[in-house]
Amino acid sequence: MIIVPVKEGENIEKALKKFKRKFEKTGVVKELRARQQFDKPSVLKRLKMEHAIYVQKMHATEE
Repeated sequence: MIIVPVKEGENIEKALKKFKRKFEKTGVVKELRARQQFDKPSVLKRLKMEHAIYVQKMHATEE
């Protein structure tokens, strides 16, 4: 369960924003979307490899 402590006098929009950020970090929505359809293990492996290549290129351009 996600708990967002709200300080006295704190804006409700700010607390809602904190809640949304924490909820996004849990990855629940991402997992639900992934479970809606079956992806073959070979496809998942290929996507993971493509993502790793992309990340390496991004880190190489930063330096």
